[in-house]
Amino acid sequence: MPRLFTGLEIPSDISRTLSDLRGGLPGARWIDPENYHLTLRFIGDIDGASANEIASVLPRINRKPFDVTLRGLSSFGGKKPRAVVASVEPSAPLVELQAELERLMRRCGLDPEGRKFTPHVTLARLRDASNHDVANYLSVRGYFPSKVFTAERFVLFSSRASVGGGPYVVEDSYALSA
Repeated sequence: MPRLFTGLEIPSDISRTLSDLRGGLPGARWIDPENYHLTLRFIGDIDGASANEIASVLPRINRKPFDVTLRGLSSFGGKKPRAVVASVEPSAPLVELQAELERLMRRCGLDPEGRKFTPHVTLARLRDASNHDVANYLSVRGYFPSKVFTAERFVLFSSRASVGGGPYVVEDSYALSA
């Protein structure tokens, strides 16, 4: 049973910049740079027939390429931090693409996404990291000059059930070329 999600790949030059921010945070499990991505819609563990249906509707998306801007680091989890992420500015084209993917997935019978879309690239998953350690890490490494890339396609990723994320496999890609 495949575990699927749609997302944007992060270009290798930006992945290198983000990977330079690794280290210096107790309790962090750092994501391998080749697995950096921006999740658009988590699909989950589904059967083969559902996976084929999803793959068949994704080419219907007809959108133009758009710029994606990464700006600074933050954490998710509030008082119990669970991840360090590179923040992504929620531009109109990005939010509209995500919303269209959400509509298509619901038409395919998936439940609505349970969380509000907050675009980001996960750099580390945290286990037993203190607020103090995360705040210190972010104060030292949390700022970096904005990085911009043009999203020219989105992809259907698969992953195996694992702890910490990855490895991710591109099952198919869909050009943004309206």
